[in-house]
Amino acid sequence: MDTKNIFSEIPKHIPDEVFEEIIKTGHCKIERIISKGHSSPADDWYDQENNEWVIVLRGRAGLVFEGKDEVLVMKPGNYINIPARQKHRVAWTDSDEETIWLAIHY
Repeated sequence: MDTKNIFSEIPKHIPDEVFEEIIKTGHCKIERIISKGHSSPADDWYDQENNEWVIVLRGRAGLVFEGKDEVLVMKPGNYINIPARQKHRVAWTDSDEETIWLAIHY
């Protein structure tokens, strides 16, 4: 078995957010997300069928949840569990360094 590093193979140019599936089973998906200055379109909400637990490993980001004006700032080590069907969007991600997320959909 080979080990891998969550911080390796980061693209130098990231025109679009990168979603990389690490593991997928019938009930769980784990993915690495790489952002750099990305955000969700203003009227576009994630409305997922599954729960999502997400942690920021590097960088910073802001999340917004439908019906709330407050931007939840995510820094390294911050995590949140987002229930299925909780509409949310990425308001911003750090434009100076990559934001690396680990997301578990279950």
